[in-house]
Amino acid sequence: MRRCKSSSRPCSRPTPRSNPGCGRASRPADRERILLNFTRLVEAHAEELAQLETLSQGKSINMARALDLNATVEFMRYMSGWATKIEGQTFDVSIPLPPGAKFTAFTKREPVGVVVGIVPWNFPLLIAAWKLMPALATGCTVIIKPAMETPLTAMRLAELALEAGIPAGVFNVVTGGGVSVGGVLTAHPLVSKVSFTGSTAVGKSVGVACMANMTRFALELGGKNPMIVLADADIDKAIQGAILGGLLNNGQVCAAASRFYVHRSVHDRFVEGLAAAVSAMPIGAGMNCNAAINPLVSRKQQQGVLKHIELARQEGAQVVCGGELLEGEGFYVQPTILADINHGMTVSREEVFGPVLGIMPFDDEDAVIALANDNRYGLAASLWTNDLGKAMNLVPRIEAGTVWVNAHVLLDPAMPFGGVKQSGMGREFGRAVIEAYTELKSVCIAH
Repeated sequence: MRRCKSSSRPCSRPTPRSNPGCGRASRPADRERILLNFTRLVEAHAEELAQLETLSQGKSINMARALDLNATVEFMRYMSGWATKIEGQTFDVSIPLPPGAKFTAFTKREPVGVVVGIVPWNFPLLIAAWKLMPALATGCTVIIKPAMETPLTAMRLAELALEAGIPAGVFNVVTGGGVSVGGVLTAHPLVSKVSFTGSTAVGKSVGVACMANMTRFALELGGKNPMIVLADADIDKAIQGAILGGLLNNGQVCAAASRFYVHRSVHDRFVEGLAAAVSAMPIGAGMNCNAAINPLVSRKQQQGVLKHIELARQEGAQVVCGGELLEGEGFYVQPTILADINHGMTVSREEVFGPVLGIMPFDDEDAVIALANDNRYGLAASLWTNDLGKAMNLVPRIEAGTVWVNAHVLLDPAMPFGGVKQSGMGREFGRAVIEAYTELKSVCIAH
């Protein structure tokens, strides 16, 4: 107790700790308060962070403001609240020995320990927050390894964390290459959990490295996500959904719609309407508020997308619009719509991660579900229909971690997100991610 200045009597309230911190020993209420303060600082610096995101990644400043920053702040606020809501369970147990003994059993959740978050270049700030906030809310310490192309917002985030009251050493940023830095972190014996977002090939190597030390890991990997448009769908809404779902961030989205199965009765109308809308989208630099299509993140990514388009041409696809390199200060590729493709083409099976939409007609709903599932990925999918019965019957048959109906690529902090098959394991968001950053300990007391 401390003494009031005006009296020798003890004050009724204890002296507050100078830095309660965010670690394992901190009070949940202190963690929540500091994380909410951290969230307020990020919101106060939203314009600065949005511009950093656009300048380093190339994306539209409109999207950086409206999506990257707004979604980051909402996710941070949501996860801050979990700090005071982590809970266990009690059990009525029937242990028979020794005779006459009584037992009280319960579980409690404890922070898993040191967490490494490996962040990709497409949403550097948002995905860093996905990994950082649940770890801090549960009392873990965190090391964020941003992509080499886009480290700026992670580094600024760390500065704001210190300003918010998160002690030095609780949240750390380490920059560098995937092998030289990421490989060392994932293989380190003192790391308790690795959360990786990126390609399937690299994700598998991360999983192997973690298993050597029995390090827990979560992998959110690639996707070749189908959008299925049934005959009764609202075609105008489906076209708008295809633009958002397929061309958000210029198609550099793991959950982006990239293979479109459209019922033959509405196929031509869908292709014509989508091509008209896409062809009218203005192209320009990320800081150009009037541009809807922006540069890709790097020359390497640009050349990879162009190779996919050329291979599709060689395999017989028709380029309805786009498909060309655009000269300018930036790594532009015209948004491209491919028709006359079939399920066996490379562009129908491999992740392009760029503004390339491949459209295929179908006649039979059972057959299209089989085609949608006939892929090594299973991150996301969408079904477009006004028939509630069809939606309810077909959604359980689609092999994907998330299935939207009459929407695509929309996320919420409360809704778990992750993939099946080669799209990874583990879930982000909601209660599921809190459980993933904690260990469940059983306690049994004889009395």
